[in-house]
Amino acid sequence: MPLDLPLSLASLAVVLALASAASALATRQRPALMRWLVMPLLGISGALALTAGLGALAGGHIETMSLPMGLPWLHWQLRLDVLSGFFMALIGTVVIGVALYGPGYVREFEHGRDSLPALGGFTGIFVAGMMGVVLADDAFMFMVAWEVMSLSSYFLVAFQHEHAPNRRAAFLYLLMAHVGGLSILLGYGVLAGFGDGFAFDAMRAAQLSPGWATVAFLLAFFGFGMKAGLIPLHVWLPEAHPVAPSHISALMSGVMLKVAVYGFVRFTFDLLGAFQWQWGVLVLIVGAVSALLGVLYALMQHDLKRLLAYHSVENIGIIYIGLGLSLIFLGTGHPVLGVLGLIAALYHTINHALFKGLLFLGAGAILHSAHERDMERMGGLLRRMPWTGLFFLVGCISISALPPFNGFVSEWLTFQAALQAWTLKSGVLRTLLPLASAMLALTGALAAACFVKVYGVAFLGQARSRPVRRAREVTLGMRVGQGWLAALCLALGVLPTFVVGALNSIPQQLLGQGLAGSTEHGWLWLTPVSAETASYSAPFVLGGLMLAWWLASSLLRRGEVRKVRRCDAWDCGFAPPNARMQYTATAFAQPIRRVFGGLFHIDESVTTTEDGRERHALHVSDRFWGWIYQPIVRATNAAARRVTLIQSGNVRIYLGWSLGTLVVLLWLIS
Repeated sequence: MPLDLPLSLASLAVVLALASAASALATRQRPALMRWLVMPLLGISGALALTAGLGALAGGHIETMSLPMGLPWLHWQLRLDVLSGFFMALIGTVVIGVALYGPGYVREFEHGRDSLPALGGFTGIFVAGMMGVVLADDAFMFMVAWEVMSLSSYFLVAFQHEHAPNRRAAFLYLLMAHVGGLSILLGYGVLAGFGDGFAFDAMRAAQLSPGWATVAFLLAFFGFGMKAGLIPLHVWLPEAHPVAPSHISALMSGVMLKVAVYGFVRFTFDLLGAFQWQWGVLVLIVGAVSALLGVLYALMQHDLKRLLAYHSVENIGIIYIGLGLSLIFLGTGHPVLGVLGLIAALYHTINHALFKGLLFLGAGAILHSAHERDMERMGGLLRRMPWTGLFFLVGCISISALPPFNGFVSEWLTFQAALQAWTLKSGVLRTLLPLASAMLALTGALAAACFVKVYGVAFLGQARSRPVRRAREVTLGMRVGQGWLAALCLALGVLPTFVVGALNSIPQQLLGQGLAGSTEHGWLWLTPVSAETASYSAPFVLGGLMLAWWLASSLLRRGEVRKVRRCDAWDCGFAPPNARMQYTATAFAQPIRRVFGGLFHIDESVTTTEDGRERHALHVSDRFWGWIYQPIVRATNAAARRVTLIQSGNVRIYLGWSLGTLVVLLWLIS
């Protein structure tokens, strides 16, 4: 591939995403264009982004371009290196799945009152904004693309704005997005002040004292962590993801959160340069708490999309555990182990994009066919939607970190990095890393329990409501979109050596160090530290599972010596089983709710109806609302009430306020 071709393809991908947005304006008169023009353009944009990203990863070069836009003294600078190439490939991969899935999903909006031009237009702008963030090579273009991404996704969250919860979720998301954006802007301001310029090259050359470097790091960690959904900055995420259209939820959770991870990695590992192990301790603790609390909050949910949103908090926490380990090892003079933590984090980044995009598309298929998000009203969907059930099962296994799918590999790499705590001299760090490993192990176990609940309640058993009993399999395009991501979940789980080999170029370019021995034993064996320490062969695991399946099925078939008439067993005259006898999502999570009840705000009540029946009501909410956000709301409202006192209606008083403001400003400036 020619040297400048990947950047040209990436730029063309942005242009086609914007063309997709522009073409959506014509869907008001011709709604079918949404399926036949807007979504195909978006899919081609994703394919170009994937090609450009893979080309950049394979080439290992740095390509730059200057656009005659931006500030008079600073044109927009584009850069495609291995880090931005990896995230371009991630964006393109999920966008392809969404473009295949979208035509069937948006068909129901063609004859409704919701605006198709708004849906298609802001989707294209949203994708272009995310690509622009990844390609930006100066702080000005980065922040412009960041705001484009945030504003367009706000309109997508508020798409069905006739519902009050949707408007509330969109406002909360917009508010927190701008607070986080302001923090990121201040972080870039610190680097620009010392680097004498907004270009990233100038920031890389900046010489910061340890104190100012820590200030810049904390600002970036807060800003990018708020967009990524780290606890306690996560409260917008379970509100916004469930109310957005499902293919938009797949883009927001699968891609947008990873763009925030990209921003943090670019800021910390590339622009700051010098590492302090104290930063890693903060990142590790916040990541471990986010992972554990995220999965616990997810277990308490019975709204399927809200549950998946909380699992995004969990998986972002796992990514930040890897980044925290990397910073600790780099800051204490262990570069090879620092590279291992970074690769584990990046591997889980692409894995989460794939299986979370797949799960949100599966939830959208259920919503499209059964018009239901509440798991308490589902059941028996595997019989009615077998392909969706198969792909959703792949997503459940992947997110539960079970081999041979992709989630296992990245979490295993994270464990391998954490288990090297014995190399550290500090006793505090040697204690902290095993504790984080234990929290990660508990998180994995709880995630598996959560998705046993999800799949068992939603897809197995009997249907609990009439719409679910009438559900049918979704269109071919929606199945192909899910199948694309499901196949990649298996591929990245079975062939981890190729993925690690491709990711190895990122730390080599950023840190000048790679994992030279991770793939030296061939494509069959992954040895992140050494063959004596630990190794993993995903192809052998897959082969063993297939052999066990074949042996079990052969033995079962051999045992069928004659046909047996199948019928219900004698049940002593009791009524036949029905949907009311099945486990509910709430009942499944009851033991865990009892153990970890102090972490939740639980409102449980039993009321008696007029016909004498008892009705149980349970509401589990996030304690961080009461601990952090409700006091902020009350203080803001109190301050607003005091500020309104200046609204007296007297022009002379207004002029006095203006004069006083001018005097203060002149005094400050002079």
